[in-house]
Amino acid sequence: MSVEQTVFAAQPLPNWKRAVLKVGSSLLAGTDKLPSEDGLDPRYAAVLARFIIEARSQGREVVLVSSGAVAAGRRRIESTNSGPVQRQALAALGQATLVSFWQRLTGIPAAQVLLSHDDMLNRRRYLNARNTLRELLRVGALPIVNENDTVAIDKLRLGDNDNIAAAVASLVDADLLMIATDIGGLYTAHPKYEPSAAPILKVDRVTDELLLAASGDPGELGTGGMLTKLEAASKASTAGIPTVLFCGRDADVIRALSDGRLHGTLLMAESDPLTARKQWLRHAPSCGSLMVDGGAAAALHRRGASLLPGGVVRVEGEFRRGDVIEVVNEQPRGPALARGLAQYGAADMRRIVRRHSNEIEAVLGFTFGESVIHRDDLVLLNTEENA
Repeated sequence: MSVEQTVFAAQPLPNWKRAVLKVGSSLLAGTDKLPSEDGLDPRYAAVLARFIIEARSQGREVVLVSSGAVAAGRRRIESTNSGPVQRQALAALGQATLVSFWQRLTGIPAAQVLLSHDDMLNRRRYLNARNTLRELLRVGALPIVNENDTVAIDKLRLGDNDNIAAAVASLVDADLLMIATDIGGLYTAHPKYEPSAAPILKVDRVTDELLLAASGDPGELGTGGMLTKLEAASKASTAGIPTVLFCGRDADVIRALSDGRLHGTLLMAESDPLTARKQWLRHAPSCGSLMVDGGAAAALHRRGASLLPGGVVRVEGEFRRGDVIEVVNEQPRGPALARGLAQYGAADMRRIVRRHSNEIEAVLGFTFGESVIHRDDLVLLNTEENA
């Protein structure tokens, strides 16, 4: 049994189908004593790669947020300058190496996804990014996400990779945020400086006091990046996503994750993942509506159904992809049945009304998927479920 397993007693890992796994540079960067050919050290990454493979064999999905591009870029060229422009150039040089590194370890087709600040603020770009990630997972690829460092500026950055991972977890509707660290998890004090530091197995809520302690001197919760991990956990929590912190250097701890056991810290989610999203969809201004037939109306009220173009009778109003629109039963016409985000703009929607989903690409010349409102972007109205 490993040291971390002894310190952090086992607890059940939250049930999950889709997770975002963040791996920091401290687990990937080569050292002077153990230099690596591409600047990335596979010692710890190989075990994490096996976890990803095992998760996929269990029918789960993993999105990877991985540091290491700058280290890989620095290995490719001689550079001692660490200014922001130089780091952006090194990140650009190292991104391809980082993706191929993980692809080599996992044997899974890896896809690079670079996000910017605007991608998260602009609703249409947000939806495009989410649809791309969703499609990559559907076809069995391993999305590897990073900030688009080559164009980001300080005032318009997504931030550190911990907080980026939290944003991505919300973006893809993940069930779990997993942060691999170089220590076992959260302690009452920094274990390097305080021998009496005790492990914290569970945090019900990330409080201001906890964040303050994590930003303090090494004798408190410590530096070592724990503040950004707690910030990320807090953001994930508000989206209804729990976070786990665990030692990415301990093979036994990582193997236990595949068996549903956590030796680390569990930071609980504050609410149901859908609560905030449903409330926003219920009350956001509507830009138009879709009249649907009785069959489509009934399908919406059977849980889990998306709205397909074949059930749409008429399009009312002018709206763009990503706008909130209402769904109304044509006969008899009454209050809106549902609200959701339009997968297509009004002009394109009118061209595919009553069409089969398989015809969308032939009619439009492109496709954003088979549904006109995806079930993940739809909330039913006047039902107990959404009261």
